[in-house]
Amino acid sequence: MKNSYSSKETSTTPRYIGIFVLISFVFMLGWNAGVTHNQIEQGVAPQATVTSPSGQAEIVNMKLFWDAWNILSSNYVDPHSLVTEEMIFGAIKGMVASVDDPYTNFMTPKENREFQESMQGHLEGIGAELTLRNGMLTVISPLKNSPAQNAGLQPEDIIYEVDGTSTENMTLEQAVMAIRGKKGTAVVLTVLRKNYNEPITIRIVRDMININSIDWEMEGDIAVIEINQFGDNTKQEFSKAISEILLERPTGVILDLRYNGGGYLDGAVDIVSEFLEKEKVVTIKRRNPEDDEVIYVNGQARMAKIPLVILINKGSASASEIVAGAVQDHNRGTVIGEESFGKGTVQTVENLIGGSSLRVTIAKWFTPNDQNINESGITPDIVIERTIEDFESGDDPQLEKAIEHLETLGA
Repeated sequence: MKNSYSSKETSTTPRYIGIFVLISFVFMLGWNAGVTHNQIEQGVAPQATVTSPSGQAEIVNMKLFWDAWNILSSNYVDPHSLVTEEMIFGAIKGMVASVDDPYTNFMTPKENREFQESMQGHLEGIGAELTLRNGMLTVISPLKNSPAQNAGLQPEDIIYEVDGTSTENMTLEQAVMAIRGKKGTAVVLTVLRKNYNEPITIRIVRDMININSIDWEMEGDIAVIEINQFGDNTKQEFSKAISEILLERPTGVILDLRYNGGGYLDGAVDIVSEFLEKEKVVTIKRRNPEDDEVIYVNGQARMAKIPLVILINKGSASASEIVAGAVQDHNRGTVIGEESFGKGTVQTVENLIGGSSLRVTIAKWFTPNDQNINESGITPDIVIERTIEDFESGDDPQLEKAIEHLETLGA
């Protein structure tokens, strides 16, 4: 028996203080656009008051910016290519990129709409989560049963070319836009893979990606629950699944977080809360130490006494690692599989005027034992690999090991 639940509603994204500089900058652009020409002609350097990194008001001389703006506007050979809105977007993206954080980025209205659609579980493309790691376009995880996974794309693959165009100087947004496309169209990716001497060419036909947050089935007396992402409705879907699973009287539970690239922090806390009683889930350390937060379980822990295994691999990131880290640190269950991706930071999305948004890293998270796994990942208690040959043959030694382990425990 297999059950699926898909996201259908959009929840409100948590909001935090932290984009005053950006708002000030956008306002400043709008104000200066009307006065800067006269100011520069008179030799007056445009100025603005912004908040410095230390939190203090700081006067910024914007003459360099406006000099560059006016030289470009007055001299560029093809004036039809100069679109004011795009120039402003580009300026903001450059400012955001200066912090050198692959998870902090500005999204145009179009990019923001697509991001929100992906969190609801619906988009067109290849179905893969990407990031920039050390300046290289890197696969966090292909989504389960997506065109990307079916074509053989793997976690930690480096996408070197998209349709023959190098990704070396692309931003993350530019790369995503180049790869994403209409259902039925194809994209050819050239990837570099660990332990392979030559680049690999992968042709992927884009499709409609419908992401079920929760899938579950019974393997004998053991419940296998796949969490594919921590999206808008994961909490409700997981709670419903648990209610149905308990009617089956499972002797053990396998929580499959493989290829789950993460999502909302709250969703991770809600999942852990079904398995742990009165325990710490995660510590969130923000910019100011007085704002640090220790988050504890908040649920009924309806599965607190049932033997548990967590499955992870290189495609398990962010919220998935929070769940695995909490279970491992509290010795609540056994983590099996491969080392996870290693994303130990927390982001929030701030909606801006005109439909654009800013996704910004606001904190780092630490496991209950105060471990930050950023770029190092979580090491399973039992390390076992699932090879390409296993995928091609349909074998799943990680799941088999999880079942065997639970049966050994008497599940």
